[in-house]
Amino acid sequence: MLSESMQAALNKQIRIEAESSQIYLAMASYSEDKGLEGVSQFMYDASDEERQHMLKMFKYVNERGGHAKVSELSQPALEFGSIKEMFETLFNHEVFVSKSINELVHIALEEKDYATHNFLQWYVAEQIEEEAQARTILDKINLIGDDKGGLYLFDNDVKQLTVVSSVMPGA
Repeated sequence: MLSESMQAALNKQIRIEAESSQIYLAMASYSEDKGLEGVSQFMYDASDEERQHMLKMFKYVNERGGHAKVSELSQPALEFGSIKEMFETLFNHEVFVSKSINELVHIALEEKDYATHNFLQWYVAEQIEEEAQARTILDKINLIGDDKGGLYLFDNDVKQLTVVSSVMPGA
C-alpha cells in the first residue's frame, strides 16, 4: 500500500511524464515545420516513449492501492528559436526529470517503501540513457554550428537513432 505522500509524489511524476510527452510532441511539430524529417520522427518516437513512461507509473500507482490521477498539463513551448536551442531545451528537461526521479527514490527510501524503490530503479536507468543521448545529440548539433549541409546530414543520421523503449509491451 502506498503512503499518501508517496502517492502524491508519484502522481506529480505522472504529470511530469505526460508533460514530457507533450514537450516532445511540440518539438516534433517544430522540426517538421522546419523540414527536418529525421528530427521530427525522433521527437514523435520520444513523445510516444514518454507517454509509455507515464502509463507504466500510472498503472503502478493503481496496482499498489493508490489512485493515479489525470491532471491538467501545462502547454509546452511551441517555438524554440533554433534546432540547437530546441536540443538544449530537451537536454535541460531530461536533467530536470532525472532530478525529479531521484527525489522520488529519496522519498521511497525515507519511507522504507522498498517496492517503490525497486520499481523506480528502471526510471533511474532510463534517465541515465536519456540524458546521455540528449548530451550526445547536443554535442553533434554544437559541432555542426550554422552549417546547413551539416544539419542536413545530421537530420539523415538521426533517422538511425531510434528511441528504444525498455518498457515491455503491456507492462
